[in-house]
Formats: sequence, C-alpha cells, structure tokens
Amino acid sequence: MVTDPVPPAPAPREPAAVRPPQPRAGSGLGERLNALRELVGLSRTRLEPAALAEASRVLDEAAARGRLSRAYTTVAIAGPTGSGKSTLFNALAGTQLAEAGVRRPTTASPLACVWETSSDRLGAEGLLDRLGISHRDRRRAQLRDASHLGLRGLVLIDLPDHDSAVPGHREQVDRLLRLVDAVIWVVDPEKYADAMLHARYLGPLAGHAEVTFVVLNQTDRLDAESADEVLGDVRRVLDEDGMALGEYGEPGAQVHAVSALTGQGVAELRDALTAFVAARSAAARRLAADVDQAVAGLRPVYVADGPVPPLGLTEQVRWEFEDRLGTAAGATAVGQTAERTWLRHAEAACGTPWAGLAHWHARRRAERRGEPPGGPAAVEGTEETRPAARPVVAEAVRALAADASRGLPEPWARTVREAAWRGAEGLPSALDEAVAEAGLPQRPPRPRWWAAASVGQAALLAVQLVGLAWLVGTLVAVVSGEPWVPAALLAGGALGSPLLAWVCRAAARGPARAYGLAQEQRLRWLAAGCGRGRVLEPVAAELLRYREVRGQYVVAAGGPPGG
Repeated sequence: MVTDPVPPAPAPREPAAVRPPQPRAGSGLGERLNALRELVGLSRTRLEPAALAEASRVLDEAAARGRLSRAYTTVAIAGPTGSGKSTLFNALAGTQLAEAGVRRPTTASPLACVWETSSDRLGAEGLLDRLGISHRDRRRAQLRDASHLGLRGLVLIDLPDHDSAVPGHREQVDRLLRLVDAVIWVVDPEKYADAMLHARYLGPLAGHAEVTFVVLNQTDRLDAESADEVLGDVRRVLDEDGMALGEYGEPGAQVHAVSALTGQGVAELRDALTAFVAARSAAARRLAADVDQAVAGLRPVYVADGPVPPLGLTEQVRWEFEDRLGTAAGATAVGQTAERTWLRHAEAACGTPWAGLAHWHARRRAERRGEPPGGPAAVEGTEETRPAARPVVAEAVRALAADASRGLPEPWARTVREAAWRGAEGLPSALDEAVAEAGLPQRPPRPRWWAAASVGQAALLAVQLVGLAWLVGTLVAVVSGEPWVPAALLAGGALGSPLLAWVCRAAARGPARAYGLAQEQRLRWLAAGCGRGRVLEPVAAELLRYREVRGQYVVAAGGPPGG
C-alpha cells in the first residue's frame, strides 16, 4: 500500500453532505448541550470560573467539532513507551508511515493518516488543523482494496508516548486526547497494568468506553494460553477502572489481542474500526461522554446530598421573617401605647368631672416644676420613636438566610446568604424612616358614645350642684322643705358619675384593644414592606435562579425537562 504526504491545500472544501455531528437516536445530545450552555450562562456570576471551566471547555469543543465534517472519524493511537503504537499504526495503514524501532521515544510528534479518495478533496483538513497536526506529518492512504476502502473517513493519529521523558510529549498527548473522537490504547504484556496509565487516563476516561479500544499488542511473545490469561487480566483491570466492556452486543470498550509485528489479529481490529467508522457516530458519542463527565463534575455544585429542598420561600419562612421585623420596629410597644392612648382619651371624655379637674391640677403642678406634662391631652407627640432593634433585625436576617439556604448546594446556599445580608445592610435605617413617616401612634378617633357619656357626666354634675345648693339652702332655712330630697339628688349624682365612668371604662377596653392591634398591624405591615423589598425579593430571585439552573442541570444530565 503506497501513501503520499498530503500537501497543504490553499482552500480545502468539505463534501456537500457535511453536517455537524448528530447524537445517537434518542440521546438528545443537542438538547443536552443547549441545557449545559444555559446552565453555564446562568451560573457565571454566581460561581467561581474554575467550577465551570470544564463545562465551558466541552461547549467550546462541541461547537468547534460541530463546524467540521462528521464524515470523518478521528482516532488516536496512544500508549506507553515500547508498547508498539507506531508498529500498529503502520500495520493498520498497510505501509511504513511511522518510524518504529528500539530507540525511545520513537514518535516525536503526532503523525496522521487519512483514509479518503481524491474525490473527497481533502475534507479532513479542517479536523487536522483543529488537532494541530502539521502539514509535514499528514499522510493519505490510497484506498486500493476492500479492507482499506471500508476505512474511508478514518483519520488515524499516532501519538507520542504518554510516559515519555521528553518535555512536551505528555502535554501533546493530553491535548489531543481531549479533541479526538476515539482512542486506541495500546498496551503490552508487561505494562498493561501500569498504575499511571490507569490512574491518569483509563480510570478518568471510563465514561468514554464507547469510543475506546484497548489493544493488547505483542502477543507473539506469549503462547496461546498465556495470551488468553493476560487478555482476561486486561479485562479485569479495565473493569476495576469502571470501564464498561462492549461484550455480547452491549455498548462499551472493545478489547483486542494483536501482534502488530506478525499481523496476528490486525485484520480483526481493522474490521472493528471499519464498522466503527461506518457508523458515523463517534463524534456524537464522544461529545455525549464529555457532557456526562462535565455534568458529573458539576453535580456537587448543583445537587446537594439528601432530599430535594422546596425551591422557594415558604409562607411560614416569610411570615416568621416579617414577624421578627415587626418586633424589631417596636410594633408591639406601639400597639400597647396606642391602646393606652385610646383608654386615656376615653377616660378624659367619659370620666368624672372631678377626676378631670384633678388631672388638670396635676398638669399645672408638673408644668411649674418643669416636668413633662401628663394627661391625655399631651399623649400625642410625646411618645418618642424608638430606633429599630439592630440585634433583632440581624437575627431575623440570619434566620431567613438559614431557612432559605437549607438543603441547597454550598455555592448556591452562599449566594442566597449573601443576597440576604446585602439587603440587610440598610434595613434598620429603612425601618426607622418608615416608623417616623408613619407618625405612630395616631390620634384615636372619638366614638359618638363618648359625647353621650360626656353629656351624661355633665348632667350628673349639674344634679350634684343643684342638690348641693338645695341642701345648703334647706339647712340655712333659705329654702323650705325636707332636706332628704336635695340630699338624695346630691347622692344620686355623686354615685352616678363614677358608676357611669366605670361603665364607660369597661366598654372602652374592647375598642381600645382593637385600636392598639390595628396600629400594631399597621407598623408590622410597614416593616414587612421594607423587608420584602430589601431582603425577601433578592433572596427569592436567587432561589428562582437556582431553580432555573437546576432544571437545566437535569436536562444536561440526560433527564426530562422539569425533572
């Protein structure tokens, strides 16, 4: 089989039928990629860039691969030093392309061979450019027989040794392994269980089993029984890595035993590659595995251990927060003050005239001594507006942040707590302003029955005064008649006035309590309004954002929308 170097093409053009790689039937790869893209976009301002780095890389690679031909399948041959990668590369190509020998490392730079006809017009050039394969390291296989014609569309790449001591070789291998559609791992009977190979590559890439071939090379050094034992041990080690094996028709990695030097098993490997390339699904399978790996790495960021929490603020949490803010604003004290104010006004309007005279005298004495005036007339405006209790506000915010973030993954729990505390910075001052502007407690209304009671007290006072004057006139013989009549009037007025005041006082308790509760509720409503705008709404917005990204995560992970 003769191959020629591929000359640089000034303007390579892909076949007309080239389309972006499509997912397997039923895999929903396009939908998963869209969900992952939305997930990253919604999370950029909430999470550290390092947490989203792998997902962003997968999206970039998916976009780059989607712009290139799906008619080609890029397959890298990788393995440790001395495993016979270059010999196998030459055996699959059917000619001497790569230098193979005892000098280590033999492969210094990646070498590519493309199975295509002249009519394909170098359609793999874009893929090779993306892989960074230099033009001098590109070869084209001539498809002269059926065994090679079936490989049409294969881009086979011989990689440097991943365990090479030469600087830069491992970096080249790691870079290309992230870009190719599939990998053929070549191991030998001595290094197939190498710890670095399994810990650095095969173990972490276990999820890419469907685009992985594991080839036990150099079986010519073993007898048939030993070869079977080593091949069985290779499968065991791969199983320990968590890599599914494609046996009995199940999807997974393919394991082959070959001797690239003698050609034993090479035809079977070429047939497996022929079927693999003909399916035209390697790119989609690789992208699906990359998405699986990226989503698995993001799980701690979006899914907490334990049951799924209620994604939102419950009514109970809202009520407790608003209740604590009302307490911090002094709503209970304001309600009690308003209740006492109502009772004092009721006492002033319905109490005995003599009690009113005593209150007036007490106010005058207090004024002369320079003390604050007392009595109901001075109630309004003398109650100082107390500042909101800062510790109570802080405790309310702390409790809300804890309740709202409970059960969330730590990054999102942190954003919820930060949103709560950002809003709480000016909350005490806002509560002070709201209370001051409200002017609490307000002057209570005057019910009609207060006026009736006041008229009744005036009438009873008049009866007392008439009875007193009549009694005095009778006693000094100015007025004729029995003294018991004016005495009865005086006693009736003197007893009726406090009795009326007591009845009014008892009747005032209910309305006073209702008035106090109304003023307390009014202040709680104002405090709740401050808390909603500054704390509850930002926290609810963060929880809504988490709900959105969690839904996108479920879709990206392969679940149903809204799952």
